[in-house]
Amino acid sequence: MTTRHRIFIPPKIRRLLHDEAAPGIVLMIVAAAAMVAANTALEPAYHALFDHPLGWTPIAKLATLHLWINDGLMALFFFVVGLEIKREVLNGALAKPETRRMPVIAAVAGMVVPAAVYLLVIDDAADLARGWAIPAATDIAFAVGVVAVLGKRVPPSLRLFLLTVAIVDDLGAVAIIALAYTAGIKLAWLGAAAAILAAMALLNRFRVDGATPYVLLALALWFAVLHSGVHATVAGVLAAFAIPLRPGKRTHDSLLLRMEHQLVPWSGFLIVPLFGFANAGVALGGGASLLAPLPLGIALGLFAGKQVGIFASLVIAERLGIARRPEGAGLLQLWGIALLCGIGFTMSLFIAALAFPGDPALVEEAKLGVLAGSLLSAVLGFAVLRFAGRGVR
Repeated sequence: MTTRHRIFIPPKIRRLLHDEAAPGIVLMIVAAAAMVAANTALEPAYHALFDHPLGWTPIAKLATLHLWINDGLMALFFFVVGLEIKREVLNGALAKPETRRMPVIAAVAGMVVPAAVYLLVIDDAADLARGWAIPAATDIAFAVGVVAVLGKRVPPSLRLFLLTVAIVDDLGAVAIIALAYTAGIKLAWLGAAAAILAAMALLNRFRVDGATPYVLLALALWFAVLHSGVHATVAGVLAAFAIPLRPGKRTHDSLLLRMEHQLVPWSGFLIVPLFGFANAGVALGGGASLLAPLPLGIALGLFAGKQVGIFASLVIAERLGIARRPEGAGLLQLWGIALLCGIGFTMSLFIAALAFPGDPALVEEAKLGVLAGSLLSAVLGFAVLRFAGRGVR
C-alpha cells in the first residue's frame, strides 16, 4: 500500500492504540459507566437501549442491540482471539513443548479448580449447575492492562507467561461454549457451516492471499453457525484458523498478521468496551446479595479458585520437574500473576449470559459475582506485584 492511500493517524492516538494498558483502562471506565447507568435515573434508558426490540433488523434471531453485540460483534472479537491462538501455536509461545508446558498446566488447573469451587459453593442447587464455567475464564485486556501499568516491576518472561495462560484459557473457553452451551443442533445449518469452513480451508490450501474471499466466507460461516444451534461466536475462531499465516505472494507479512494488526484496535477499543457497557450494568439495589450461592460461587471461583489452581500447579509442576517457572520470576510474583488470572470480566460475563439465557435475575446475580471476584483479584494482584520486587523467592 502506498503512503498516499494510508489514513493519517496523529502520533498520540497511534501510541494510545499500541499501549498495552489502554484497552484494560478503557474497559474499567465503561464498566464503571455501566454500573452508574444501572443504578441511577438512567436505568430505564440503559435497559431500553440494549434490550428493547429493534424497529428493524436484517436477521430475525438478532432482534435487540444486546443480541447484535453478544452474537454479532463478539464473533469478531473471537475471530481476533482465534488469529492470536493460531499465530502463537504455529510461530509463538505455544510452538515449542518446553515453553508451552507450564502455561498449559497452569491454564488447565486455572479452569478446573474455579469450576470445582463454584460447584462446591452452590452445593445441590441443580438450577445453578449450568454456571460452572463462569469463573473459569480470564480477561486478557484487564489482566495485561494491570501488568502494563506496573511496567518494569513485572519481568518480561512473566508477562509472556500471563499472555500464554490467557490464550490457552481462551481456547478452553471457546471449547466450553461450543460443547456445554449449545442449543438444539440443526444439522442442515451445521452441514452448511462445515462446507463453508472447508471452502475457506481450500482457499488457504491453494495459497489464496487476498482478504475479500475469506471475509465473505467468514460472514457466511457466522450466519450458518448462528442458525445451527452452536453459539455464533464459535464461527469467529473457526474462521480465524483458516486464515493463512505464510507470507503473501506480494507482501512480506501474512494475511493473518495483517488482519490481526488491523482488527486488534477495533476489538480492544470498540467491541470489548461496547460489550462491557452492555453487560456490566448491575442494579445493586435490585435485591441480589453477594452472599447468595450463585454470586458467591462465582466470586470465590474467580478470586480463590483461580489463584489456588494456577499457583499450586506452578509450584507442584516445578517441584516434580515437569516444567520450569518463568525466568527471573519469584514466588510472590507468580502468586500475583495467579491472582490477576482471576479477572474474569469479559469472558465470564459472556458465559453467564449463555448459562442462564431465560432467567434475567440469575444473570444479574452472576454479573455481581463476576464483578466482585474480578475486582478483588485485580486489586490484590496489583498490590502483590507492586511490592513483590524482582527475583523474590
